[in-house]
Amino acid sequence: MGTFQIEGGHKLNGEIRSQGAKNEALQILCAVLLSSEEIVINNIPDIRDVNKLIGILENLGVKTTKLSKGKYSFKSDDFNLEYLESELFKKEGSSLRGSIMIVGPLLARFGKGYIPRPGGDKIGRRRLDTHFEGFIKLGAKFRYNKEERFYGVEAPNGLTGTYMLLDQASVTGTANIVMAAVLAKGTTTIYNAACEPYLQQLCKMLNAMGAKINGVGSNLLTIEGVSELGGCTHSILPDMIEIGSWIGLAAMTRSEITIKDVSWENLGLIPDTFRKLGITLEKRGDDIFIPSQDSYEIQGYIDGSILTVADAPWPGFTPDLLSIVLVVCTQAKGSVLIHQKMFESRLFFVDKLIDMGAKIILCDPHRATVIGHNFTSSLKATTMVSPDIRAGISLLIAALSAKGTSTIHNIEQIDRGYERIDERLRAIGAKIKRID
Repeated sequence: MGTFQIEGGHKLNGEIRSQGAKNEALQILCAVLLSSEEIVINNIPDIRDVNKLIGILENLGVKTTKLSKGKYSFKSDDFNLEYLESELFKKEGSSLRGSIMIVGPLLARFGKGYIPRPGGDKIGRRRLDTHFEGFIKLGAKFRYNKEERFYGVEAPNGLTGTYMLLDQASVTGTANIVMAAVLAKGTTTIYNAACEPYLQQLCKMLNAMGAKINGVGSNLLTIEGVSELGGCTHSILPDMIEIGSWIGLAAMTRSEITIKDVSWENLGLIPDTFRKLGITLEKRGDDIFIPSQDSYEIQGYIDGSILTVADAPWPGFTPDLLSIVLVVCTQAKGSVLIHQKMFESRLFFVDKLIDMGAKIILCDPHRATVIGHNFTSSLKATTMVSPDIRAGISLLIAALSAKGTSTIHNIEQIDRGYERIDERLRAIGAKIKRID
C-alpha cells in the first residue's frame, strides 16, 4: 500500500484546476462501444479507475490511441467478445464498479453482455437491480451464476423499446439503460431517470452520434431507437466533486485559492451549500475565488434550528461531497447535522476525525452531528487508513489542517479518483510526500 506523509498547519495559496469528471468519464468511455466509427474524447482524467476501464476496453478489442494529455481516440470496429467470459475479465471487471456500464452498450450492439459482480468503494449496499430490471423490460433475458457471482443479459433477437418507471433515480442505472435503448427497436420512455450533469453529457454525446434522445436534463427521457450510431468528438466536464474538495481544503487551511474553469452552470447547489457553512466564495468569470478566512459560521434555519446538510438526487446535493462537508464543519463556528441517506457505511470514517480531536456524534449509520471548533483548537496529527475515495480526500484535508505530521495509508483509494493529487497540492504550498 502507498502512503502519504502530510505536514499540516500550513496555509496554501495559488491556482488549481479541476481534472475531468471521473463519474462522467466512466459513462462516456463505455459509450464508445456503441459505434464502429472513431470517437475522440477530451479531458479524460488520468486516475486509476478510468485507466482500469480503458484497459478493459482495450482487452475487448477497442483500438485506443492517446493523442495528447487527456485526449484519446477510440474505435470499436473489431471485438474480442471471448474476453467477457475469461478469468482475466472476471478479475478486472470485479475490481471496478464502473465496469457495469459496458453491459448496456454490449447488449444493444451484440445482443449479450456479461459482468462479474463489480467492486468499488465499501460504502454500503449498492444494488444493481435498476440496471437489470431495465434490460429485462427492453426484452433481455437475465441469468446469474451464483457460484462465480457472474451476471449476464442476452437478447439474440434485439431489444424493443418500452415504458419504464425506475424504482430509483440511479445515475449509472439510467446511463446503462439509455445506452441499451438508443439501438432498440421503437421508442423507450424512462421516468424517474437520473438527470445529473454527467447523464446530460452522456445524452448529448449520444445525440451527437446520431441517437434521438429527448428530455435531456429532466427525469423523463424519451428515446427513439436508431439502427446505428456514428462517431463524434466530446469534451468531459470538470469534476464537480474535486471542485467541492478544493473549496473545503481552502476553508480548512484558511487559504486563498482560485479554482480555474469550474463550469459554474453545472455545479448546482454546491456553491450555495458551502456558503451556508459560512465559506466565502466568489464567481470570477468561470473561476471560483476563495479568500483566506480566519473563521466561518454555519447558518441556522429561520426558526433557529440546526442546519441539516443531506444528499438527494440531482438537482439536490451530491452524496459524494458529504464527507467533505463533514470535515469542513469540524472547524466551523456552530453545529450541523449531516444526513447521508444513500449509503449506510459512508460515515464510518468519522472515528478517525474523532481521534484527531473533532467533536462528532455518530447518531446512526446515516447521520452525524458535528460541533465545530471555530479554530479554537487544531486537529491533531495521526496515522490513518483511507477506506474509500471520498473519505480518503476528507482525511487528507483534515491532515493538511492539523498540527503535526499525519500518515495516510492505502492512498490507492485516493488515486482512484484524484489525479496526481500530491503534485498538484505541492504546487500551491502543501507539505505532502508520497511513499510507495
